[in-house]
Amino acid sequence: MLKTHGAFLIFFLIANAIIFSSTAFSDERHNSLQNKALSLTGTSYKSQYGAVATVHPLATQAAANQLESGGNAIDAVIAAALTLGVVDSYNSGIGGGLFAVVHWADGRIEAIDAREMAPAKAHRDMYVRDGTVQRFLSRDGALAIGIPGSVAAFEYLSTVGGETALAALYRQAADIAESGFAVLPDYHKRLQRTAEKLQQFPETAGIFLQQQQPQPQQQQPWPIGHQLIQKDLANTYRLLADKGSDYFYKGEFAIRVEKWMRMNNGIITAADFANYELRRRKPVHSHFLGHDIYGFPPPSSGGVHVAEILNIVQQFDFQAMSDTDRQHIMVEAMKLAFADRAHWLGDPDFTDVPKGLISESYAKELAQKINLKHATTVSTFNTPDNAESDLFDKHTTHISIADAHGNWVAMTTTLNTSFGSKVVIPGTGVLMNNQMDDFAAQPNVPNAYGLVGSEANSIQPKKRPLSSMSPTIVVRNKQPVMAIGAAGGPMIITQVTQGILNSIGLKQSLYQSLASPRIHQQWKPDKVFFDKTLPIAQQKALAAKGHQLKQLRFEGSANAVSKTEAGFDAVSEPRLVQRNQLHR
Repeated sequence: MLKTHGAFLIFFLIANAIIFSSTAFSDERHNSLQNKALSLTGTSYKSQYGAVATVHPLATQAAANQLESGGNAIDAVIAAALTLGVVDSYNSGIGGGLFAVVHWADGRIEAIDAREMAPAKAHRDMYVRDGTVQRFLSRDGALAIGIPGSVAAFEYLSTVGGETALAALYRQAADIAESGFAVLPDYHKRLQRTAEKLQQFPETAGIFLQQQQPQPQQQQPWPIGHQLIQKDLANTYRLLADKGSDYFYKGEFAIRVEKWMRMNNGIITAADFANYELRRRKPVHSHFLGHDIYGFPPPSSGGVHVAEILNIVQQFDFQAMSDTDRQHIMVEAMKLAFADRAHWLGDPDFTDVPKGLISESYAKELAQKINLKHATTVSTFNTPDNAESDLFDKHTTHISIADAHGNWVAMTTTLNTSFGSKVVIPGTGVLMNNQMDDFAAQPNVPNAYGLVGSEANSIQPKKRPLSSMSPTIVVRNKQPVMAIGAAGGPMIITQVTQGILNSIGLKQSLYQSLASPRIHQQWKPDKVFFDKTLPIAQQKALAAKGHQLKQLRFEGSANAVSKTEAGFDAVSEPRLVQRNQLHR
């Protein structure tokens, strides 16, 4: 049996994570992995080959098997992601997309863009009815779905750097889908919250809700402990194993999607799937206190604004400040960055995104706008130098993983909100995303996370919606020392920023860097959101500086791995560790 520590986690919003930990993994335990599912109260381990921690023991098992049987971090991250697509499917799966920052063993660093893409018939006003945006159209049902990219990413990663055949990884995850897994408390809660919407789609309700007769409209979520079996998903995984990604993008799966779309007033065609393209991008590269920060570039706003916020903060002697003054600076920097996000950010293949947003000179200019004693009003965005000419190149489940060879992967993958569009394509078992909600349906109209955008993030055919996903790798002296990411919509950016700041800037332990009180400001609404761990004295001190405070209903979910002279370290979201115990 695998010796573990901590508590089992299931991500609360759109995230799941694979990260490294420090529990020994012996040959005896390895044999138990081969023969039966793990029986865990936590999901972390470490061996000479690497270490793993995931949100589910079956995902840990899948990743650990790869590391122990000659695979590497690439194989492990794919195995875990496919498994999480079965056991954590309300967050992620092959019906969605992902961003990954990869540090290859030879030192190369690249960003893999498998973000969902708008279909060819998408248009700017597709959610506008009688002059008003109808947001439910972008959140549930046929029009909410973008063309998924995860399958393309898995194939690319496996081809370039994997040691295990991708087909074998699909088949292993298929076996779990066919045999089933026990519904856990967090999964049950998600089902409860979305049951009414799931009932609108018979194929989805038939999988995730109990069938009530003679009143099917009163279907209830499966109870905790129910063995949830997904035979259609298992079959889809096996078809991908046999036929590769062509089955998904150019074969039967794409045809099934088009058929369902025609019957449900959708606009996606099989040609949209055939035209999907994986993008390889240059990571956002910035510097923070002697470290190189590699984040994800547009169409993610994460890498840009993590860098922008850190650049602003390091203009101050924050290490010598009180907690309240440091948080005040953080809030003001967040506010300035999110105002820029709303105006400048979008898919760089369609809009000009200035590189100057991450320049140190621009950070110095913004820092001068901050009043150290009182909150300021940010009425609009700012403009960096050369905003029209120096541009980024044109072209909330997080996984962080590393192996002994030097392969590091920070991957964030999602369906967007819980159970995505709520649509399962009949006969496939695949839940589809609702990433079209991440576009700006109209300027200044908020999406599901309250974020507003401009024409830069307007809907266009084949365009990728702006994201907050922030997979990040930190390098010092040319060696990776941290991989970090988070879940929670716009809070992803601020969680990752605070994790890096706490760990590197304040020299906190990895655990403390994620457990410390968390704050969030996204410009609109002009409020400082805080978690319940923020001391009352600091709440009052921030309020005295003119900030409007509101306690977070959801505190986010950050996950990180690091490496020091002592070896690997890893931390799953401490707040979720406390809340979500494994029930067996």
